[in-house]
Amino acid sequence: MVSDNSTRNFSLSIAALGVVYGDIGTSPLYAIKEAFSGAHHPIPITPENVLGILSLIFWSLMIIVSIKYATFVTRADNHGEGGIMALMALVQGASTNLKYNRHLIILGLFGSSLFYGDSVITPAISVLSAIEGIDVITPMLKGWVVPITLIILFGLFAIQKHGTGRVGTWFGPITGFWFIILAILGIINIITNPVVITGVIPTHAISFFMRQPTMAFLALGAVVLAVTGAEALYADMGHFGRGPVRLAWFSLVLPALVLNYFGQGALLLTDAATIESPFYRMAPAWMLVPLVILATAATVIASQAVITGAFSLTHQAIQLGYAPFMSVQHTSAQERGQIYLPGVNWALFIAVAWLVLNFGSSNNLAAAYGIAVTGTMLITTILLYLVAVHIWRWNQLQAMLMTGAFLVVDSVYFAANIPKIMDGGWFPLVLAGVLFIGMTTWKLGRETLKKRRDIASIELDIFSRSIEDVPIVNGTAVFLTPNPCQVPHALLHSLKHYKCLHEKIIILSVMYSDIPHIPIQKRMVVQELSSRLYTIQVEFGFMDSTDDLTNMLLSFDKDAIYNIDNATFFLGRETLIPSKYQEMTWWQKNIFIAQARNSGNPASYFGLPPNRVVELGAQILL
Repeated sequence: MVSDNSTRNFSLSIAALGVVYGDIGTSPLYAIKEAFSGAHHPIPITPENVLGILSLIFWSLMIIVSIKYATFVTRADNHGEGGIMALMALVQGASTNLKYNRHLIILGLFGSSLFYGDSVITPAISVLSAIEGIDVITPMLKGWVVPITLIILFGLFAIQKHGTGRVGTWFGPITGFWFIILAILGIINIITNPVVITGVIPTHAISFFMRQPTMAFLALGAVVLAVTGAEALYADMGHFGRGPVRLAWFSLVLPALVLNYFGQGALLLTDAATIESPFYRMAPAWMLVPLVILATAATVIASQAVITGAFSLTHQAIQLGYAPFMSVQHTSAQERGQIYLPGVNWALFIAVAWLVLNFGSSNNLAAAYGIAVTGTMLITTILLYLVAVHIWRWNQLQAMLMTGAFLVVDSVYFAANIPKIMDGGWFPLVLAGVLFIGMTTWKLGRETLKKRRDIASIELDIFSRSIEDVPIVNGTAVFLTPNPCQVPHALLHSLKHYKCLHEKIIILSVMYSDIPHIPIQKRMVVQELSSRLYTIQVEFGFMDSTDDLTNMLLSFDKDAIYNIDNATFFLGRETLIPSKYQEMTWWQKNIFIAQARNSGNPASYFGLPPNRVVELGAQILL
């Protein structure tokens, strides 16, 4: 049994390499280069400065990734799932203070919005930095870096609709091979200048700050590039489990990264001119072409991981009520987590292409990187404190000692990235701000719309007693509604226009829980109000698939009580009109109306058969 578990953990660890560690695994392509030759704070290449930077990178990997994320944050799972939105739902569920919850929601939503900034910047900077290797092979190809990058990125986004299941089986082995090459290149160069090994001693970092405090502080804005992708360690934990994720980090990823960074440091001490491309200059000339190909594959895998993360996060936001319905396509019959959102996919591609064209190089893009990463880390630390107090039941002193140290580190890194805002760091902040306004406006709009519906609503139990004399037509009618206790507007409009009702009427409401998954057998509650009228409440976890609602209803109608296989589904289609009501400002109303107008169709979102769906319109003052 132990052997089986060990084999399974090993297999999952290999699989986790591509998905979880693809982002952080490609950081050696640009982190050291940016630290010393960044356009915004170049650092002279001296033995003291090199050892200082290496020490900062080593202890950043240890404190932020190994201790904070791998040891503590991965313990804060929401029924096995990770990620900042799952963390927000976890803390929110443990608190009964409504005002407190509102603050948590704001934090969690802004952290989620920052993740989208990472999802845009990672493909751009990673693929650019890999393709820039052709300039090392021959400078004549330098002008082709941006076109080749755009072609690769377009191909990456174009294949998303086919799913990543088959290709994904290669992600782990390819990324594993990538980490082995990182380690080998590092070892070869460390042998030539073994003094860099002393970089593990923290006094080098301390001495760096004492000698040149301003330079060292600004250098943190580049050093943080070495830990980009740490959030993925937590976000993708649900796919593989805490154990395999930790095993992959400590057994392969961490050693390989440290060896490679130290190898680059050794190379710089030997030849400072190699700062133009220290990663590729580590390799012998005969290895450059295959290394560029391998680096490109690794960056594509890293990009795939954050794109998939953006799909999952958007799906969670829809389920939790923070985003409109969108087309969600499941690309695997076996894995419910493999989804494709066309709108999100091509919006990401447009943003990524814009970044590549406007920044043009990984050096320039590095200025935009960091703000989103450190902002998300800060928010995660704050939420981790609340988990420690409310869920782990630590006393406040314990929780403050643990998270306080992380908060200081995160805050210093965030502050070090603030000077980069004018040089590109504004982009992820603006993107996060736009998405944050969109999500909060959608949530407020839905709550306001519910109030308007409730004003003109009729209680369901009163309605059930008043339909005895209404003419009957054969068949079953299913009315979708967000409120299972009130008569849906579509039902009232149907009665008004057709002057009759079906022999079986189902009031169907769909709700979403703040836990990731709900077992199928516990998702549905059926209540018989009369021989003709039923209510069905379906509850999904925020990561459950919703696109097969009809078959789910059929599975609970084995005796054909309400003959769901021939039912007609009635949906309300509301036209929203701005009014004098003050719950929302004029600009929020206009944003919400635009969101509602462009929202996806609930029929396709829930997988309802299109030839059995009837939409009934209504006007509602907002």
